[in-house]
Amino acid sequence: MQSQALTALLLVDGKPGHYHQSEGVIAAIRRMRLVTSHRLEVRRRLFVPTRLLLQLVNRGVAPALILRLGYGIDAARLPKAEVVVSAGGDTLAANAAAAKLLSAANIFCGRLRRLAPEHVKLVIVSLERLADQPNYLVSLPPSPIDLRVMAAPSNGAAVHFGRSKPPARVGVLVGGNSGAYRYRSEDWLQLTTFLSETHRLHGVRWLATTSRRSGRFIADALAAMAQTDEGGLETFIDFRRAGAGTLLSIFAAAQAILCTDDSTTMISEAIAARLPVVSVAPATSALEPREAEFRQVLTREGWYRSLPLSRLTPDTFLAALEEISPRTGSQLDDLAAAMRGRLPELFALS
Repeated sequence: MQSQALTALLLVDGKPGHYHQSEGVIAAIRRMRLVTSHRLEVRRRLFVPTRLLLQLVNRGVAPALILRLGYGIDAARLPKAEVVVSAGGDTLAANAAAAKLLSAANIFCGRLRRLAPEHVKLVIVSLERLADQPNYLVSLPPSPIDLRVMAAPSNGAAVHFGRSKPPARVGVLVGGNSGAYRYRSEDWLQLTTFLSETHRLHGVRWLATTSRRSGRFIADALAAMAQTDEGGLETFIDFRRAGAGTLLSIFAAAQAILCTDDSTTMISEAIAARLPVVSVAPATSALEPREAEFRQVLTREGWYRSLPLSRLTPDTFLAALEEISPRTGSQLDDLAAAMRGRLPELFALS
């Protein structure tokens, strides 16, 4: 590893699903060299649409004007950086503008929409059909989880679970309403009933966390369950009190993950942590076409299975686990090697 640190500027939009990907990019670079990162929160002004800002970038409008008009950012106050990293559409114009001002390389996680590809040095996407697009790199959504500190089998082989070998501890990642996903109280009762029944029949213990989109009904139900030992809820992390950044402790202790189907980010992070993942979807749900395409890749790789919440039982859950062979390699190492091939200047000796 090099002794001189690379300086990085992370542009964050306040959405964990986005800025965790940016943090994942930095974590991957750190596999090969030291990194000093500066974090800058960016908020797109509501009266300036993203489409307009991208048009201004494409037309060569002064980047300082774009930052001031779209985000209220004084260009003179930008920290010096050699690479700019961000995720989420609201950060895209700021990413391109900051990189131009700083004469820095830039990395964006997500599609470029209407932005011309020459304005972003590297675009990290999860869709295989975009592999031939200029500057695009296909990868799992980057995750900042450091797999080197995760517990792993001594022989490096994945452990398979199922009806004959239930996992002892399972992480339960609870999302909420998003897009076409709508959870009713009946859906959440189905989930909590499943947790109690699986614990009763198989002794599985649960490590659960809610998210910013989880409603009061499921959060209160899990909090009540955590007060007794009947349902096997060993750990409950309530987002309303704990905030973001709680998944690492669950990934470190769990042998498998049960995740609501609305969050591709949570699913991807669990896969990156080399855990088998089963997601559950409410009756009112529909994946966007690009999300459905990505889930098909995860299913084909054998890392993930999905079930309707209405069919979630101890038997169907354990049967789904039998079909999963979790990822065994390090996502961060793979991403670092791929980025070094695309952006050798970031990894070159200084």
